[in-house]
Amino acid sequence: MEDEPNQLTLRVFQTSKFQPSHAKLQLGGMCEGLQEWTTVGRRSFRRGGINNDRRGGERLGNDRSISEGINSEAFDAVVGDITITTNRTKIVDFTQPYIGSALVVVAPIKKLKSSAWAFLTPFTPMMWFVTGMFFLVVGAVVWVLERRTNDDFRGPTRRQFVTIIWFSFSTLFFAHREKTVSTLGRLVLIIWLFVVLILNSSYIASLTSILTVEQLSSPVKGIESLVISNDRIGFLSGSFAENYLTEELNIHRSRLVPLNSPSEYEKALKDGPASGGVAAIIDERAYMELFLATRCEFGIVGQEFTKMGWGFSFPRESPLAIDMSTAILKLSENGDLQRIHDKWLTRSACSSEGAKQGIDRLELKSFWGLFLLSGIACFIALLCYAIRMVYRFSRHSSSNLECSSHSARLRSFLSFVNEREGEDKYRTKRRRKEKCSCRKVVHEDGHLEDSTVHVQIENNATA
Repeated sequence: MEDEPNQLTLRVFQTSKFQPSHAKLQLGGMCEGLQEWTTVGRRSFRRGGINNDRRGGERLGNDRSISEGINSEAFDAVVGDITITTNRTKIVDFTQPYIGSALVVVAPIKKLKSSAWAFLTPFTPMMWFVTGMFFLVVGAVVWVLERRTNDDFRGPTRRQFVTIIWFSFSTLFFAHREKTVSTLGRLVLIIWLFVVLILNSSYIASLTSILTVEQLSSPVKGIESLVISNDRIGFLSGSFAENYLTEELNIHRSRLVPLNSPSEYEKALKDGPASGGVAAIIDERAYMELFLATRCEFGIVGQEFTKMGWGFSFPRESPLAIDMSTAILKLSENGDLQRIHDKWLTRSACSSEGAKQGIDRLELKSFWGLFLLSGIACFIALLCYAIRMVYRFSRHSSSNLECSSHSARLRSFLSFVNEREGEDKYRTKRRRKEKCSCRKVVHEDGHLEDSTVHVQIENNATA
């Protein structure tokens, strides 16, 4: 492998040198810590290689070349960064994976600058709207529940309106000066203050992250956004990613652009789909981490997918696969495998530590349970209050509104609700006393019967 291979970053993962005197194949690169397998059981191995040149538009080193080399007994094994896929397991036996892998999406990214309106960023517009509406709703509900018993919520119309607004938003800082005296009002307020506490803590944490952590943004959000778009997608020529994108994700082949080297990756991403390039590249994470080590203008977006691993391949039912898997497990248990990984793959000169992909704005779906809890509390409190008011009103004027119209009853009910708590009790008590005195006069002198009716009507009018 003295010539530069076409496969992206292969030199980092595998180099080899054969020593005929020891019948031993020495491995370098990522595979250096795994070379002890070549002497397991004192077996000797035939040296060979899989050509990575392109023939007829197809890069060798894929499923076909691996199967041909092993099945024809040209190789005892294939060693390198070989991805374990379902199709390949039908052809050869693989060892235990020596490194985990997955497909990722790489796209151009840019740094976001803080603006004067950054304090609005933590919540989405819908979240802001629902939160503001609930502040007003809770304030109005508490005003309804407290108005008959609390002088702080009584007075001229303008004063009552200002009280509702002030009380609503002062709960955000727990600075409301109006005290709640009714049981239902306190219940609604306690639940709402709990909701406000959660919202306040989440907002502060999100805003702190936005102002202190470097934010990165990309027009591509992940594999989902690529699938539903019509943008061109790049991939490593000859890799299994092509079949996965077309067969599993149903992406048309006309959208796929085969690329062969890091320089082609970089050029295609910089050009973009508008200039004949690609919107993103899909390849294995290990390759992409090395590609991004010195290219800060690109980054991994979204979540990785298709969990898999790298291993070495052997002929079917070969005992060497078991021996090699045992050696890999030993290296994993004593920490050598992680040391090798850190040595060869942790080499980023363009560190993204402390950076964050995109802005994770707090959405309504994360808090709808809290709003639902507060809404249910308001509804139950209003329902209980309405039932209690209707019951008291029926006792207060059961005999006076029997022949009244519905509009008259409604006006009388609203007037009753608008009264202070003690006024209706005082009027009811006074009316009962007047009725008793009038009835006593009627029994003694029948001529006063008309005056009794007059007194009752007068009292009803004053009520």
